[in-house]
Amino acid sequence: MNHSNHATNTIAARLQTVRTTINQAESKYQRQLPNGVRLIAVSKKRSIDEINEAIAASQLAFGENYVQEALPKIEAITNTNVEWHYIGRMQTNKAKYLARHFHWVQSVTTVEHAINLSKYRTSAQPHLNICIEINLSNEENKTGITLETNSELVAVARAIIALPHLKLRGLMAIPAPAPNFEQQFATFQKLTMLYQRLQQQLNEQPNTDVQLDTLSMGMSDDFEAAIAAGTTMVRIGTAIFGPRH
Repeated sequence: MNHSNHATNTIAARLQTVRTTINQAESKYQRQLPNGVRLIAVSKKRSIDEINEAIAASQLAFGENYVQEALPKIEAITNTNVEWHYIGRMQTNKAKYLARHFHWVQSVTTVEHAINLSKYRTSAQPHLNICIEINLSNEENKTGITLETNSELVAVARAIIALPHLKLRGLMAIPAPAPNFEQQFATFQKLTMLYQRLQQQLNEQPNTDVQLDTLSMGMSDDFEAAIAAGTTMVRIGTAIFGPRH
């Protein structure tokens, strides 16, 4: 194989480009988080070889959308530092696999989801990190709690906090594509404000100290606007792995 012609086209090179862009956006928008905005490499429809290439370039957090596709990868990749994030639609019949094999589930939308994940997470495992999915653009084809149903959001959040084996980390959203930076930013701002309000609401009860720390928003086409708006975690696939074959 001749790598010289493809040096800028390798997964390692694209990862470096994405990381540089993230760092530049953090500086530009004064987003100096202690450990920086976290990068989740979205590895759905990608091979184990491609994931291993990313791991060799120091990428250790991966996002998967389909349980059946993810489980063989999780089994095949033996690096214990790799962290698996489930970012697909939550299905009750898959809760057992999610609870046992993933480190994060970012798409919880109901109390039932939370109860099932808690039930199947074993006490030998660390707590399962949970994000609640918000449907920012009220799209009928997407799951998530809408901005209008705040009482539902608070109820799901309180249920997660009360359950054993789960840790509520924050919110996740996949907004509808927007044509420019300004509109992307405005949409993401809604999630940032919702996140701040939720944090306040959860701490209104006496003797509560809930510290949310994760705002998971921003993908290949809009992650700079997400960083400007306050994200702590971006989920990027195509910009790292290239177009799907």
